[in-house]
Amino acid sequence: MAKNEDGKIGVVAGLVRSAFLVNAVYAEASRERGLTPQQGQLLCVLMAQPYGMGELGAMLGLAKSSMTGLVDRTVRNGLVRREPDPRDTRAVRVALTPRGQEVAEEFYAETCRRIDRLPDGLSAAERETLAGLLGRVVLDNEVPVVFMEQA
Repeated sequence: MAKNEDGKIGVVAGLVRSAFLVNAVYAEASRERGLTPQQGQLLCVLMAQPYGMGELGAMLGLAKSSMTGLVDRTVRNGLVRREPDPRDTRAVRVALTPRGQEVAEEFYAETCRRIDRLPDGLSAAERETLAGLLGRVVLDNEVPVVFMEQA
């Protein structure tokens, strides 16, 4: 589909292309740390707290088998560990290891830095408007907190 005559693109194309843009940042920052983009996302989610496998699968949009494989690979890399769930002895929670915390913090900081540069062509007022509109879309659609707000 062609863009509009005024050079603008529609909401759907804008959101989809923005998602591709952010995914490319994740991919590049992950690759530089020997991670997959999914491992980078997992580390960012776990920065807030440990989560159960079901919670992680729901947050990351992964089936149980895919979630298990992702956690297995990340455990082998020494970045996360499984620990008993204090509320359910049959379940486990996934938590960052000390090395995982360090990698997560580096990955998070670099990802934030790169994503923050994406709208460099916008004025401060336009950036504020963009943040407000994106925030409404995210909240209206009840998107889980898969990436913490930058301090």
